[in-house]
Amino acid sequence: MKFTDGYWNVLPGVEILRPRHVESVEDGGDSLTVYAATAPLNRRGDTLNRPMVTITLDSPLDGVIGVRIEHFQGGRDRRPAFELEAAPGAVHIHRPERPGESATFTTGDLTATIDTDGPWRLEFTDAQGRILTGSADRGIGIISTDDGSHYVREQLDIGVAEHLYGLGERFGPLVKNGQSIDIWNEDGGTASDQAYKNVPFYVSDRGYGVFVDHPERVSFEVGTEVVSRTQFSVPGQVLQYYVIGGSDPKEVLRRYTALTGRPARVPTWSYGLWLSTSFTTDYDEATVTSFIDGMAQRDLPLSVFHFDCFWMRQFHWCDFVWDPATFGDPEGMLTRLHERDLKVSVWINPYIAQRSHLFAEGAELGYLVKTADGDIWQWDMWQAGMALVDFTNPGAWTWYQDKLRVLLRQGVDAFKTDFGERIPTDVVWHDGSDPQRMHNYYTHLYNACVFELLQKERGTGEAVLFARSATAGGQQFPVHWGGDCESTFASMAESLRGGLSLAMSGFGFWSHDIGGFEGMPDPAVFKRWLAFGLLSSHSRLHGSSSYRVPWAFDDEAVDVARRFIHLKYELMPYLARAGQIATAEGVPVMRPMVLEFPRDRSAAAADTQYLLGDSVLVAPVFDADGDVEFYVPEGTWTNLLTDEKLTGPRWVRQRHGFDTLPLLVRPGAVLPLGARTDRPDYDYADGVRLAVFEFADGAGTTVSVPTADASGTAATFTVTRTGNRLEVSAAGTDRPWAVRLAGADHPASGDTLTLDVPPSWAGLDTDGADRDQH
Repeated sequence: MKFTDGYWNVLPGVEILRPRHVESVEDGGDSLTVYAATAPLNRRGDTLNRPMVTITLDSPLDGVIGVRIEHFQGGRDRRPAFELEAAPGAVHIHRPERPGESATFTTGDLTATIDTDGPWRLEFTDAQGRILTGSADRGIGIISTDDGSHYVREQLDIGVAEHLYGLGERFGPLVKNGQSIDIWNEDGGTASDQAYKNVPFYVSDRGYGVFVDHPERVSFEVGTEVVSRTQFSVPGQVLQYYVIGGSDPKEVLRRYTALTGRPARVPTWSYGLWLSTSFTTDYDEATVTSFIDGMAQRDLPLSVFHFDCFWMRQFHWCDFVWDPATFGDPEGMLTRLHERDLKVSVWINPYIAQRSHLFAEGAELGYLVKTADGDIWQWDMWQAGMALVDFTNPGAWTWYQDKLRVLLRQGVDAFKTDFGERIPTDVVWHDGSDPQRMHNYYTHLYNACVFELLQKERGTGEAVLFARSATAGGQQFPVHWGGDCESTFASMAESLRGGLSLAMSGFGFWSHDIGGFEGMPDPAVFKRWLAFGLLSSHSRLHGSSSYRVPWAFDDEAVDVARRFIHLKYELMPYLARAGQIATAEGVPVMRPMVLEFPRDRSAAAADTQYLLGDSVLVAPVFDADGDVEFYVPEGTWTNLLTDEKLTGPRWVRQRHGFDTLPLLVRPGAVLPLGARTDRPDYDYADGVRLAVFEFADGAGTTVSVPTADASGTAATFTVTRTGNRLEVSAAGTDRPWAVRLAGADHPASGDTLTLDVPPSWAGLDTDGADRDQH
């Protein structure tokens, strides 16, 4: 929200109070509180009729500083609030003892410094004293307007050539500089400034992040209100935010997800291909079986079959009852699907149609959201007479889980938790939650409720959602998908930007509708999207009014699907390890280029490509003819599909057929490739091939190959190079393994394998002599 008219003037009807004079500083032991008057205090009379701003610093985690800006402190605490994982470490506070001396507050490698003499200045520095960001004289604002509204704002500096990322799922440019963004969940598709997943957190390539701890609407002006500052504001009298330090953006994400929650471990079967009935298409068990048979006959391995909305009767969503007209024997059908080694997902949402038998039941029990006059809140959007489950009521939480438990015991394995964005603000919640704060937060309760049930019934590590909406902390309940996109190349690109923006907001796993959701994609769009979708953390074929089986397009689409399904399953030892890192550290599986190359100016805005894990660069092709431009960072990268070498840093233009794309392996990487291409969950160490790429002399690394269910001990392989000799040793495995070097496989005959380095590596001629490389 903008409050000023240019830099000097405020908008008509707006009044802004600012901290102008630090009156005193108090050391609270683990906090530092600054009392600042809104005008200079030159004499006693200046304290009369003078508002004061209270700024309190504390630390919930090492390297994280909380800043609380308050005008009036008499307001009641309003629910809901983000659940933060506080584990305070030691803090060091310096309280000024002499006039003009600065106050400092240090936690870990992050220090906040407050000038106590002269214009207001709050500055954040790292362990080396490098300024990360700060709040200057005109930054903090206590704002009132002629209509009686009140806001608190902060403005933090943006440095020269600094780039900001995150703020949830955003479909425009990945770099947020120059954008105005409201944190407010909407069901708006993927082609506008609205988003399903809004997160009040951004991260800078300068080495810090900012989390605004407010679940209600937060307005961000990223270099728009003031070009050199990020402004964020909330309604009311209090603003709470956290500055999160870190040596690089990955470290910032580690700390942010330590604060707001790490993604749960997903089952390895979930990495496989999900096939859907699609939305408004006609289907029954015979249709489902024909799809599954068709996939098997064409060697297109499936892991999950998904039933979308019309598995229930029309106008009854959600009553969680299989439509008897099309599914007369649901338990038998689910058994038959399981016998084919498939998992089953079904669509749900948190709305109860008036025609559903659950409407009367929920109304009688008091489990549906009400209006101020005590009526059940209803409207006709989406479903006739639709009501909303009140997850702030513990009874409603259990009631909803009990309805889903019936499906799990029938044989359902996962839920697609759709919607959660159309949450009214003119209602009364059971626990007294503030309706404005609940609008974004509702999806968190919804997904938490369903995920908790899955963990109880299926076990930790077997729970997985396919969720559309989220806010801060929602990363704990994976997986999330990108929502309703069009079936075009432009929408394919906006979907990718949305996913990468979400990754920079702490979400470790992400998917999207291959081919797009709306409309019937052109075969070229579908085939290009297949490669992109099967090189994402999770992969789903799903549409709106048309099926997404590959043979519905052309024979080549079948071949392309087969190639990339097999490739993904071959990559599973690598992907499963990347998933473990997402769960343990909060670093996502799909990574924007800046996350791996934060100091590379060309990587900063490269938002049509990404890193899958830490070592594989993927540049999807957004063109029917196969033309693609992508950035290659420093070093010699190898195309995994063609063995072509590309040396960076530089931008490259290429043309690719439907069966290829730029899929580059990082120099120095050791990529574990699995022995199976028929499923994603198998013994990854059995027959694993370690593909070694451009390993520098003197380099060494250890590669972990996890077990599929994470219950066993991972196999580890240590790779070192000395001169023109490469040595690989194995531990924790008695299965056969091999090393793939320069396109050839070398089976191991024991625990150690020694090989000659390829002549092309690091300037070696065929005789091993050094040569120059340009």
